[in-house]
Formats: sequence, structure tokens, C-alpha cells
Amino acid sequence: MKITNSHNLPQSFVDFARNDKYSKGHADISVTTLIDSSRVRVMRDHYHNERVVDVVDNIWALFGTAVHHVLESTEPSDDVVIEERLFTKINGWVLSGAVDHQVIKGQTVEITDYKVTSVWSVIHGKIDWERQLNVYAYLVQKNKGKKVKKLSICAVLRDWNRRDAQNKSNYPQSPIVIVDIPMWDEMKRIRYIHDRINQHQNAQVLYDMEGSFTLCSDEERWKRDDAWAVKKKGLKRAMRVFDNEDESKKFSEAQDVSTEIEHRIGEYVRCNGDYCGVAQFCSQYKGN
Repeated sequence: MKITNSHNLPQSFVDFARNDKYSKGHADISVTTLIDSSRVRVMRDHYHNERVVDVVDNIWALFGTAVHHVLESTEPSDDVVIEERLFTKINGWVLSGAVDHQVIKGQTVEITDYKVTSVWSVIHGKIDWERQLNVYAYLVQKNKGKKVKKLSICAVLRDWNRRDAQNKSNYPQSPIVIVDIPMWDEMKRIRYIHDRINQHQNAQVLYDMEGSFTLCSDEERWKRDDAWAVKKKGLKRAMRVFDNEDESKKFSEAQDVSTEIEHRIGEYVRCNGDYCGVAQFCSQYKGN
């Protein structure tokens, strides 16, 4: 992978981008990769030497690494385990996951994962957090024989604004918040993990045998459907946003002020933003 520095950032940023210390250990797949698209995983491996990444694209990874370093500096004890990588074998593949913070209370464990993220993620929630932490819970119970009784995210909000916190009722009141994560029962965790392992294994077989890539689902491409925003004329902010044009018209006609309807075309957010890192090579993204 080629690293560029188009904004002429200091050499320390370049060094960070080049010296990626992440490792899934002696495993076939990590938890964060397991919950992600199998197409993206295989394509990243296939196009590794051709990918171009700019230093500035790693800035949030740098923030995340710094936060983890600070929080992991806490001295571990008999009842607190910091940054532990756990392993298990499923369908012939070794799965690994690094659990940021575990509090051991007798025969139970509480798991916390650190995230440097956006306010939007906390307000609206992220299903990937739920999936990731429930797979961690499976690993903990599998390796330690202890029951996980609580899952949470410690979210450090990179775009938090004090004024918004004062003026918006649903806005986080602190730049660091704890988000409780729903816990799945054991069978749901097992079904999910086996399904994801099977998908990734099938994608690998398709690539190894035919040199082809499985397709991403709409969910994996972060599909955003068409929407119709009703706005007061001359204003940018919408009064209401609808996923149906007829409903937007009915709402617009019922208002006692002059309105206009803005049709917002749906898109595949992940592809258009190149959050996967291989969009430039992707025939599905290009529509071929």
C-alpha cells in the first residue's frame, strides 16, 4: 500500500500511517473484520499493493490510538483486565478479538470498548457496536467460563459542541459518554458468529477458486434511500423529511406557510465516501 502526504503534514504523521501496529494475532479473522463485508476484506487483500492512502485519512485512527494508549495505561489488577486478545476456533477458522476493558466480579464480567466517534453515532446508535461487543461476550465466556452481564461503549466524541449540549435535549451532555449496549442471548451470538464465518469462508473460496468477489449487501454499502424534505421557502433546514413523495406533498399542502419540497436522491454512503478503501477498484460500486 502506498502512503501519500498531499497536505505536507509533519513526518511523524507519515510514520504513524506507515507503521500500522495492528495485528489480529495468530488468527484467520478478527472480530472487527468478521462483522464487516466479506467482499471488502478479500478486495483489500487482493489490491493491497495497489491501494493509495493519504496520511490525512489516518487522522481519526491516530486519535483512536492515542485514546487507547491513555486509557490502557491503567494498571491491571485481579479484577480489571486491559486490552486482552482472546481466541476461539469455529468451522476451522481461528477468530480473535481484543477486548479493551474487562471488570471481573466473581463469576461475571463487564465489558467496555473505547471508541473515538461522532455525536451522530451516539444519538442514532450503531448496530456494529452491538454486534462487535456481543461477539466479544462470546469470546470471554468461551475462554473464561464466566458470564458477561454488561456491555458498554465508552465514546469519546470528536465533534462535541458545548452550545449544542446546552440547547438540544437529545444531545450528549459530555464529550465522553457511556453507552449501554443490548445483550444477546447465547444462541443468537452463536448463530450470528457461525453465519458470518460461513459468509467469509464462502467469499474466500470464491476468490481462491475463481478469482471473483462476492457482492456487498445494501446494509454493508450503508444504503440511504430517496427522501423528500419539506422546507419553508428560503430556509435550508427541513420541517419534516419523508421517505414517500405523496406524504411529503400532503404535509406541504397542509402548512399555513409557503413551502417547497426537496428530493434528496438516495446513495450508497460507504461507497461514495470510499470508507471501504477499495471503491476505486470495485465493479459493484462502478455499476459494472
